[in-house]
Amino acid sequence: AGGGALCLGYAGCNFLRQRLVLATLSGRPLKIRKIRAKEEDPGLRDFEASFIRLIDKVTNGSRIEINQTGTSLYYQPGLLYGGSLEHECSPSRSIGYYLEGLLCLAPFMKHPLKIVLRGVTNDQVDPSVDVLKATALPLLKKFGIDGESLEIKINRRGMPPKGGGEIVFSCPVRKVLQPIQFTDPGKIKRIRGTAYSVRVSPQMANRMVESARSILNKFLPDIYIYTDHMKGASSGKSPGFGICLTAETINGTILSAELASNPQGQGAAVLPEELGQNCAKLLLEEVYRGGCVDSTNQSLALLLMTLGQRDVSKVLLGPLSPYTIEFLRHLRSFFQITFKMETKTPEEEHMGGEKVLMTCVGVGFSNLSKTIR
Repeated sequence: AGGGALCLGYAGCNFLRQRLVLATLSGRPLKIRKIRAKEEDPGLRDFEASFIRLIDKVTNGSRIEINQTGTSLYYQPGLLYGGSLEHECSPSRSIGYYLEGLLCLAPFMKHPLKIVLRGVTNDQVDPSVDVLKATALPLLKKFGIDGESLEIKINRRGMPPKGGGEIVFSCPVRKVLQPIQFTDPGKIKRIRGTAYSVRVSPQMANRMVESARSILNKFLPDIYIYTDHMKGASSGKSPGFGICLTAETINGTILSAELASNPQGQGAAVLPEELGQNCAKLLLEEVYRGGCVDSTNQSLALLLMTLGQRDVSKVLLGPLSPYTIEFLRHLRSFFQITFKMETKTPEEEHMGGEKVLMTCVGVGFSNLSKTIR
């Protein structure tokens, strides 16, 4: 694969992960020019270089060429290999940044992936490990990627700026994916969450729980927010606290929201009460936006639909994020696949904001790495 495939060319540093992930899955080489060429500090950032190294680790036979200034990148993907690995993530982005890429690739490895990632587990930029564990894993299960070995385990938390967290992500391999028909999110039946505190008073977690509950209890009784106070070595290198909330529906839709305190030495100190309340409000907003997949995982759902058997998949989403819209463009370039999109007004759906029904026929992607012996 990949030998005769046309090389795709892009300019600029945006959507680097999407492009690398889709190039790897489609076996198409990729050339990206003008990466921050005009800036004082040109070229790839340390977290992007770290992501490229990670892609190199999970594949076998990839060719990666970066020019001296780091402003241009050529990538010829190898085969997805997997196996037992470790990776030090750059602390300027959280582990979630790397994990989102791996979630797209892991089901298609030659050997089941089991990887230890070290760095920042929770920050204010990327989806936290907690949220991906609560939302992305159940989504993979809907596509038939399931089993004992599918898990995300948080061994240590690490807050920015210094990190020091550690997680283990393992995922089984699948030869084919099931198509999905996921168009009715269903009513919300319960709210779950985690309030964590590291290197600060354990009271912080309790205060966040109280304030989040004060808002959510008006809507439903079944709320359980777990407090997680990690001590000693497992609390990483920097102090901080935060909260992740998920709302689960009767049909297995999981919507999430999260907030973290400001990194040590940056911005004003945040009260745990404010954090708890604001996170509860964010969750209500996410519920209003709705859909069967929350905004964090829109592109993962669309990717798994694309790679399914030659069969129709449908999913109802809330408003598409800019990231998702760009992802749809990339899916068209890499896999020649287009989605049918139908807007559903709140009147038709009796709830929340506008929704989009996304339909596609899978490309019948067979796990290349599995067939070559």
